Amino acid sequence: MSVDVYLNFNGNCREAVEFYAEVFGTEKPQIMTFGETPPSPEHPLPEEAKDLVMHTRLNISGSNVMFSDVFPGMRFVQGNNVSLAIVSKNLDEVKSTFHKLAEGGTIGMELQETFWSKCYGHLTDKFGIEWQLNYDDGETNVM
Repeated sequence: MSVDVYLNFNGNCREAVEFYAEVFGTEKPQIMTFGETPPSPEHPLPEEAKDLVMHTRLNISGSNVMFSDVFPGMRFVQGNNVSLAIVSKNLDEVKSTFHKLAEGGTIGMELQETFWSKCYGHLTDKFGIEWQLNYDDGETNVM
């Protein structure tokens, strides 16, 4: 299990991640946009979201740092735009950790299957720390 930093941006994620890649001398980031995600009839994609970054990451000195733009209409507070991401190959560990962190906190997204993971969820714990938990089955995970 690893704990990685996840940084959110308000529409300028591509600029930020390209800047950090240059600063830290990493490989050019592979960027997935919201427009590249599978369509969802329940949640139509606004035109202004199509080119925004849904996910990318850099390996900086052995640490994964992940990046995303916030989806239009979602809360963005500069300075509080950091979450911790737990990525594990152990599904039971993901579930157990999620439920323990959720005690007294607020669940943003229940653990569920997504197009990138068989089990993903996010929450804010009772101390106000935002967490993303992601099961890495070695097949579908993009985190």
